[in-house]
Amino acid sequence: MSGISRLPRDNPSGPRDEFQAPGRVNLIGEHTDYNDGFVLPAAIQLQTRVAIRGSSAHKLQIRSTLYSDAVIFDLGDPHPAPAKAWTDYVVGVTAVLAEEGIVLSGAELQIRSDIPPGAGLSSSAALEVAAAYALLSLSGYHPEPREVARICHRAENEFVGTRSGIMDQFASCLGRRNHAMLLDCRSLAVDYVPLPAGVVMMVCNTMVRHELASGEYNKRRSECEQGVDILSRLIPGVRALRDVTPAQLESFPAEFDPVIQRRCRHVVEENRRVVAAVDALTTGNLDRLGVLMIESHQSLRLDYEVSCDELDWMCEFALRAPGVYGARMVGGGFGGCVLALVKEPAVSGFRKFVAGEYYNRTGIQCEIYECFAAGGAGPVHD
Repeated sequence: MSGISRLPRDNPSGPRDEFQAPGRVNLIGEHTDYNDGFVLPAAIQLQTRVAIRGSSAHKLQIRSTLYSDAVIFDLGDPHPAPAKAWTDYVVGVTAVLAEEGIVLSGAELQIRSDIPPGAGLSSSAALEVAAAYALLSLSGYHPEPREVARICHRAENEFVGTRSGIMDQFASCLGRRNHAMLLDCRSLAVDYVPLPAGVVMMVCNTMVRHELASGEYNKRRSECEQGVDILSRLIPGVRALRDVTPAQLESFPAEFDPVIQRRCRHVVEENRRVVAAVDALTTGNLDRLGVLMIESHQSLRLDYEVSCDELDWMCEFALRAPGVYGARMVGGGFGGCVLALVKEPAVSGFRKFVAGEYYNRTGIQCEIYECFAAGGAGPVHD
């Protein structure tokens, strides 16, 4: 199998090995990855760890510090069904690997994570990636990071049923310390963009997650596909919204349902913002980057309609705090986190001001994480 080579494994039931995969924060480029577009994520120091030990039984025993019960999964099941639970992210990886001819050994997995679930920081991708590295390594395979990302993306799309793009898995597998990653989601080309010193990524968790999030995510993808279907009949060469310019989109208003046009407009303009954000980072124009982040949030709120009151309030408070270049919601939407880029000396005041204002408005004690760009997934050496 391309990208995964077999290595000898002398004692698969020996001591536990441990593997980690980071979460990610996306500086800009939301809902563009499944439209063949551009994204600018950074892996962060918050991570999921999977400790694994071999077992003589052809089963997986999966435990997590976040949940009380152990789950046992039979690796011999030829047609595993999703349980609609967190374990689907692990079982889905095993199902994809089995389809691709990878024979896994029985194992006990112990999972722990400091990535807050449901916050839009890719806790699910981190779990998939850490589990994939652990399972493949125990069974004597040497995984190549891009191949792990592809397998885990398949697991989320085909087994879990979330029609997400590949950004999260790529960021978790190929993150680089002190860099953001410009990912072309069509070619999968990666360019690393240095992040400036003296600027801190402050991630503000609203602590809310509205129930309609998962269904609306897939609905947004369907709406984008409807737009592409129309545009591909009007503009030669259009395969995805990535291929459409703002001027082309606006030239066909009569052909569109207004909702579909707004969805397409967000993606088309967001791709433009990603490219402009890379230029702003490269030239040190952080004020321009901040403006692009604010534009992104407004587009997600008005055109893509995936924000919510709590995200809008959190973004408002972040932008009112001293020392802030820009702020925007991150992740799928309908709750989760706001990212703010903050001057390092202003971090303490930012935390106090935003947490206080948010509590006064909502009565919710939020969490705020000071994040830095971390490296990608792999064995734990500490």
